[in-house]
Amino acid sequence: MQTEIRYHTLSNGLRIMLQELHTAPIISLWLWYGIGSRNEVPGKTGLSHWVEHMQFKGTPSRSGQQMDHAVARVGGYWNAFTSNDWTTYFETMPANTLEQVLSLEADRMRNSLYDPIEVERERTVILSEREGAENDPQFLLAEQVALAAYQTHPYRNEIIGSQADLLAITRDDLYAHYRSYYQPANALLCLAGHFESQAVLDQIEQIFGSITASPVQKPEPQPEYELPQASEIELQGPGETSFLQLSYRCPPGNHADFFAFTILDSLLTGPSSLNMFGTGGVGQRTSRLYQALVENELAVSVYGGVNATIDPSTYDLNLTLHPQCSLAQLLTAVDREIEALLSQPVPQEELNRAVKQAKALFAYGSDNITNQAFWMGRASSFADYDWFLNYVDKLAAVTPQDVQQTAQRYLQPQRRIVGRYIPYGAAHE
Repeated sequence: MQTEIRYHTLSNGLRIMLQELHTAPIISLWLWYGIGSRNEVPGKTGLSHWVEHMQFKGTPSRSGQQMDHAVARVGGYWNAFTSNDWTTYFETMPANTLEQVLSLEADRMRNSLYDPIEVERERTVILSEREGAENDPQFLLAEQVALAAYQTHPYRNEIIGSQADLLAITRDDLYAHYRSYYQPANALLCLAGHFESQAVLDQIEQIFGSITASPVQKPEPQPEYELPQASEIELQGPGETSFLQLSYRCPPGNHADFFAFTILDSLLTGPSSLNMFGTGGVGQRTSRLYQALVENELAVSVYGGVNATIDPSTYDLNLTLHPQCSLAQLLTAVDREIEALLSQPVPQEELNRAVKQAKALFAYGSDNITNQAFWMGRASSFADYDWFLNYVDKLAAVTPQDVQQTAQRYLQPQRRIVGRYIPYGAAHE
């Protein structure tokens, strides 16, 4: 589906990527801001996520309800996401509504109200969201493991923020964050679909060109390439199920090791989707940990996940203990599979299957106009669009030796965090 990308930058710094796709009378617009929890400081965790919520609350010319109705009445879809590295807003709409969509996003970029009453309402919503997450033992375990996996880097913090910070953040904190980072010089507008590029560039210039920008100054953390130290975390809490989480350092998305690590993940737990939509039906039943742990009734479930980030992050293996097994037995079984990857190259046939699965999942996540617009911004958040274009070829070039060397570099047992969640009254094994 790929066609040529047209690049342009306005005088105020707004970067633009356009991809004409005339397969259907649809457009998908994604507006990416280079701000996420990675740029937050102690005491202000959760700011980026909360600001995302507030961007749906209205401007002087559009209430939040009017915005929502404008999208819904033409059968469109809109949403937003906050990550460690970025915040993005998108609309997938009929092509003849493009001017309306551009006007809406330009209005939100400079005129959002941050009404104090709405701020307090959203504080309640986000605190409830946080409290709901705390009912999940795996959320609690993951939060503690992340705190152990970084010394100071903000990847240690939950994107939603800590409860203490959510209680302390003010309307002025939110508005200052918005005014500092929601500006053209910190934004990338990605548009795919049914339009004519030059006409759209003229529209964007007319609608966004008058928005002023100031120098963007945001905290830039120092990457942490190694875990602070090997450590073990143990939590006790309510419930009847025990969980195990193993966390290793993972290379950033633009690192040469990332592609071999992606295949490593596919071998261990099945391929991870880097997309948000259209992930397809690629399963994990052929993966090593599924076969060794789930099929042998040591674990009820196992999943991993590699994410393309700006800085080194963590690769997390999450396992749900089978009732007839102990955590010690489960950890021993995991280590046996990890050791096999460390000690001997993967058979070529198995590697070929893992590559095929990872490529298929990637293809499923790139198969429509919304996904095409998504990938323009997603790849640009940590690399550039060529990363997306070359992804499949990079996976196909991974060798058994690459996988083994990557495993040896990142998956050593003395370079990980081991987290255990044990229900009250259960044996500590």
